[in-house]
Order: sequence, then C-alpha cells, then structure tokens
Amino acid sequence: MIQRCITVSVLLLCCAAFAQDDDGTPAPITDHPSYALGHNIGSNIENSGAAFDVELIVQGLRDAMEGTAQLSEEELASAMMALQERLMEGEKARRAEQAAEQAAQLETNRAAGAAFLAENAAREGVTTTESGLQYEVRRMGEGPMPEPTNKVKVHYRGTLIDGTVFDSSYEREAPFECAVTGVIPGWIEGLQLMPVGSHFRFVIPSGLAYGDRAMGSDIGPASVLIFEVELLEITP
Repeated sequence: MIQRCITVSVLLLCCAAFAQDDDGTPAPITDHPSYALGHNIGSNIENSGAAFDVELIVQGLRDAMEGTAQLSEEELASAMMALQERLMEGEKARRAEQAAEQAAQLETNRAAGAAFLAENAAREGVTTTESGLQYEVRRMGEGPMPEPTNKVKVHYRGTLIDGTVFDSSYEREAPFECAVTGVIPGWIEGLQLMPVGSHFRFVIPSGLAYGDRAMGSDIGPASVLIFEVELLEITP
C-alpha cells in the first residue's frame, strides 16, 4: 500500500516538477487519464495528514530512473518503515481533527435544536407529546389510523431547521411505502396519530431521529428534523 502511494504520488509531483513551459507556467495537460490518476492519489496522500519533502521525492525519482541511489538498501528499507510510521501518525492526526470537528458540530446542533424546539412548541396549533415529538395538523383525514403491524404509503418532505431539504418523495414523484415500525421513532409515533388522508407537520427531536450520529452529508449529529407527511393509505 505504501509503495503504491509513493509510486503514484510521484506522478503528481512529476507534473509539478517537469510539466512546465519555458516561462515557468504549467504546460497543457495532454494525457488526462495520467493526470487524473496522479491527482486522485495525490489528494489521498494529502488527506492522510503526513508531510513530505517534494524536492527529495523528485530527487529519489531521478535517482531510481538513472539506476543510482544516495541511500544503501538497508537505509532505504529503514526509511520505508519510518514512512509507514509517518503515515500512521498523519492518519491519527486526521482522525483526531475530524473527531474535534464532529464534537463541535454536535454541540452547535444540540444548542440550535433545543432553541428551535422551544420556539416551535410555543407556536399556536403545535402539540408536544410525552416523548417530545411535536406535531401540527395541516389537514385531518377521515380514514382509519395505522397500527404497529401495518404498512403505509406516504408522501413526505424532510428538512433541517435551517430549511435545507435532505429528502423528498415529492421530488422523486413516487410515494414512499414502509412498515409503521420500520422507521425512526418519531415517525413510528407520528404515523399512529394520523388517520388516512391526513397531512401533519412533525418536528422530531434528535433523540427520536438519529441521535448523536450523522447520517450522510446533510444530517449532522444531534439534528432536529422536520417532516411534512401525508398519509395516503394503509397498504395490505
């Protein structure tokens, strides 16, 4: 793995070191796949958090292509072991940085969510259940209400508290079918409050959604979720 990273990263370094016009500006890229390969692997190495001396890497490339070396075989082997340690330390540093960023985002989301829930609970027409689920009736249907053993067909739109839409069956132009107990806790509770034909707005605390986990690129840790849900039918 390390040898592959070194070898392919040199492709990127060669572009920077040799692919230049006489005035020092980068020459046009004529072999796009080669450049894309070097750029992709170079990005992965950059993201590892490990530091490298570009000039020495280029020097090592020249020496290898000319059949020479400024280090003995033993020194090269030892250096490769040191490189592995450097990459491991870089990975540890990267993970620590990510963990710190996630912890900060969690606290930010937690505070923003608590403020939003308090403000929403005070709005006219909003009901807060014992679990903390908040719902607002847009339209009350006249059909039967789902039971835990049922499956249902719904249309919905999910947003964050800042209005970002992260999922929508309306945009897909296809209703969503699910088991009543096969979704997040806020939905499980909310669906059983809705007669068929209803349209409710749910504001779901993170504890009834995904908790402190992030889900995909849009839903961060401790996110309060908002859903507009229309219960179309109880399916067989």
